[in-house]
Amino acid sequence: AGPVQMLRLNATRRCLRPAPSAVAAVLGRRGLATFPQIDPRTSKVFKEYKEMSQEEVEGRSIVGAQAAFQEWRHVPPLDRIRTMSVAAERLRASADTAAELINREMGKPVAQGKAEVLKCAYLVDWYAQHGGKILKDKEYPPLPGFRKSFVTYQPLGVILSIMPWNFPIWQVIRMCVPTLMAGNAVLLKHAPNCFGSAELCEDLINGLPGVPKGLFKSLVIDVPQVNHVLEHKIVQGVALTGSESAGRAVAAKAGGLLKKAVVELGGCDAYAILADADLDQAAEAVVSARVLNSGQVCSAPKRAIVDKTVKAAFEQKVLEKLAQKQYGSDFGPLVHSRAREDVAKQVKESQEQGAKLLAGGADARVPAGESGGCFFAPTVLTDVKPGMTAFDKEIFGPVISIVEAEDEKHAIELANTSHYGLGGGVFTKDLAKGESIAVKDLEAGMSFVNDTVRSDPSLPFGGVKASGLGRECAAFGMLEFVNVKTICVKK
Repeated sequence: AGPVQMLRLNATRRCLRPAPSAVAAVLGRRGLATFPQIDPRTSKVFKEYKEMSQEEVEGRSIVGAQAAFQEWRHVPPLDRIRTMSVAAERLRASADTAAELINREMGKPVAQGKAEVLKCAYLVDWYAQHGGKILKDKEYPPLPGFRKSFVTYQPLGVILSIMPWNFPIWQVIRMCVPTLMAGNAVLLKHAPNCFGSAELCEDLINGLPGVPKGLFKSLVIDVPQVNHVLEHKIVQGVALTGSESAGRAVAAKAGGLLKKAVVELGGCDAYAILADADLDQAAEAVVSARVLNSGQVCSAPKRAIVDKTVKAAFEQKVLEKLAQKQYGSDFGPLVHSRAREDVAKQVKESQEQGAKLLAGGADARVPAGESGGCFFAPTVLTDVKPGMTAFDKEIFGPVISIVEAEDEKHAIELANTSHYGLGGGVFTKDLAKGESIAVKDLEAGMSFVNDTVRSDPSLPFGGVKASGLGRECAAFGMLEFVNVKTICVKK
């Protein structure tokens, strides 16, 4: 997952304190903002959205979501799930159109955008099949003198969803579908360059027969309003996918309000390539995962930590695999010119700190037809060490950082030398050893053996350390915004 570029919340700012009619106070100090939608391939504006007024946010969207929730919460869970399940068919039908929109909003190759939308349909199908069992009351042995004891899962209410631009449909659907099936309402604050994707999701969900009007609402708002929406007494929780700084601020704010927060943040994931690894397999996994979405993936392998006895051979394999990747299908431009500047700066810093450039870099050739000033070529750095930018920081672009390890123990130590802990991987032909390392040694929310870390509706997605709090997907994701309510009935 990538940074929510416009969310720059600071826990010391005056606007973080609860205040009556806070949205009105913010809007009273400035005019309504305009959000241009800029195609990163050309840097041309193709649409503009105007910020919502106080009345639209508080008087209609928040209050409307609460009214819809009061109706929706009383619909039996299986009926809610059946109602939402129709979204899968509609996502598949709109996949081509949605992929073109994603391409214009943030530059993702069209084929990858379509795959993203089809994955959303798969998620809906998965929850349609398994959601009823997840939400079913769970019986426990009765307390002494009681006839029955059980746990029921009741929705919390209106949930604020703050989502990023790097997977503009998937991130929204991944959060909102299980949350809505569980009986909640959702207010979406999307990244400011993806209000078109937000509008598409709103039309999709609100167009489902049986969904109450206003149950899912996209808020076209600027940063100062986000805190005040969270402060509103109707809003009961928040889910954010974005940068570490944004996550810390939102989690702190939610904690101060005693509201539930799920935050999925950055990562500096490491893949440990052991001496007995299949180097062809490992190189393909690292390269494919790192150029996907032009490197703008939170769980991509930012660091390849390689046993010194196979480092040179691995480097050669990486360069061969990278040469096969094509602009326009395997990767595209970065989301905007600022992102390119940030990645170029981090690569330059790493080189100045001693890293060696094997491929790509800021001066690499720009592909024909790329005129937006947002392109950064897939890049390989080697001899990266702790203390260098490429080792310590998350580079949100197509940069592979190769790190030499003395041996297996050193590789694990280097992999864990990060304040992030989203995903991790180990490559080895000894599957028992690989599984043991994944289970016991790697400090991450997800550890894969001999393949790339990826999300799937059937498995929990999330990290440890500075990579976030809570989980999305599977039963864990569906139960994040429910009241786990204990019921005991006396004889």
